[in-house]
Amino acid sequence: MSIASSAVLVELNISVWTAAKLDKGATQAVISNNNAGSQSGAFRKNLLAGTSLRKDISDYAAASRLYNNKVTLPWADRGGRMLPTSLFMDYKQQMNVRIAHFNTLCQRLVDNYDNLKHAAQIYMGDLYDESDYPSVDEVQSKFGFKLVFSPLPEAGDFRLDVPQQDLAEMREQYEVDFNARLNDAMRKPWNDLHTLLSSMSEKLSSSSPDEKKRWHDTFVTNAQGMCSLLTNLNITKDPQLEEARRALELTMLGADIEELKDDQLVRDNMKQKIDGILGKFNW
Repeated sequence: MSIASSAVLVELNISVWTAAKLDKGATQAVISNNNAGSQSGAFRKNLLAGTSLRKDISDYAAASRLYNNKVTLPWADRGGRMLPTSLFMDYKQQMNVRIAHFNTLCQRLVDNYDNLKHAAQIYMGDLYDESDYPSVDEVQSKFGFKLVFSPLPEAGDFRLDVPQQDLAEMREQYEVDFNARLNDAMRKPWNDLHTLLSSMSEKLSSSSPDEKKRWHDTFVTNAQGMCSLLTNLNITKDPQLEEARRALELTMLGADIEELKDDQLVRDNMKQKIDGILGKFNW
């Protein structure tokens, strides 16, 4: 099975209105009042001060980007990322929910724009300036949540009317670049696994009697989730990555957070296994 049939490219673009405006007058006043230089700083107004709605939209957009980066692999410097085809249906369903919720939040802001401006006027006092505010239609156009899927091109897929020698050079250059991108992409699951294992090892380290560590269910569930995710992200079927994943999966089999919290021997046993995985592979 080729890599092109194991993954698709997905490009996520989310835009959010900043609702910020540089206030030159307030900036100059602050600089003058503090005997500072002209390049000391700048005062930007929050045009929707007094409400968290725009920030809620921004935070939701950030969480959606984080999810996208978690379940995809890097490909282009700017643009598409590789999505394993085994995750496509779950990803599309999750993103459909996210798009719908994002649009609901945005529509709520648009529908209440005049009220939000009035609240900002009360909140901002003399800093309020009606001319700072774009029309409601312009505000609506500043929000967007777009997904574009495209096939992952194969190295030999060139349909150009160019001399055969040049075409061969292009194929060779593309193949070198393709393999380099694929190798870079496959560093992500290795790095994610190494980060998780290192964090677990540190958490499991023996502590002094006076040192108390907080234990949460996520210590177990994050590791189990990583094992599940790596099954899909290993699109090159790297046997060593699968071996490391399987070793963690077996380590977490039957893991109980209450036992880990209360029993040093249980923690020591798990740490030994985690450190064994860390020591076995060339990270």
